[in-house]
Amino acid sequence: MIGSLAALLAFQLAGEILVRLTGLPLPGPVLGMLLLFAALLARGRTPAVFAETTHGLLAYLGLLFVPAGVGIISHLDRVAGEWLGIAVTLLASTALALVATAFTLRYMLRRQGD
Repeated sequence: MIGSLAALLAFQLAGEILVRLTGLPLPGPVLGMLLLFAALLARGRTPAVFAETTHGLLAYLGLLFVPAGVGIISHLDRVAGEWLGIAVTLLASTALALVATAFTLRYMLRRQGD
């Protein structure tokens, strides 16, 4: 598990370095995740060690929402003042995610049927 965590952090570091060297308008961890995805595609399968690590991380994923919840509570007056924009953004992004998921599912089902 330590090795796979080190590999994940190495991809994040590689993403950070590439962003700083090239000036790309992307967060380093996002580019690192794309590099990891490309490496896994090139490999053709996910190593079992990564599967164990991801299950461990996903088991505690809910804890990552605690800081966001505390931030919302501590800035509740600002949220109350901008509730309409926040609500519209949440609804629009949810609808966009549902549409993207539906199109992706439809594409994958058609592809599987071939």
